[in-house]
Amino acid sequence: MAIIPGVKNFDLTKRADFGLRLTFKDSTDSAINLTGYTVAATVWDENRKIKFADWGVTYTNRSGGIVDIALTDTQTDNFNVGTLKYDVKLTEPSGDEHYYIKGNLNVTEGYTE
Repeated sequence: MAIIPGVKNFDLTKRADFGLRLTFKDSTDSAINLTGYTVAATVWDENRKIKFADWGVTYTNRSGGIVDIALTDTQTDNFNVGTLKYDVKLTEPSGDEHYYIKGNLNVTEGYTE
């Protein structure tokens, strides 16, 4: 299964929780049954020199292709204001790996404590 990663940019605020619900679909727009699959996601600086966080992954509905990924307020507190990069990788039971979505996280400062 070849996957061309989707590109989606998000805005988030330091010191706040941030989550996404992802529905993995194939080229026919049908949900991918994620039984036996692994999802991983990370946040890096633009040059991929500093890894800021691993997203928490919850398999919400494997057979329906639904996964929730999340960053905690403690994780986002360590983010630099500006643009960071993220991606989400899907590993098949066979071991084949595919990037599913990638993009920018536009980080702004939060002021309320």
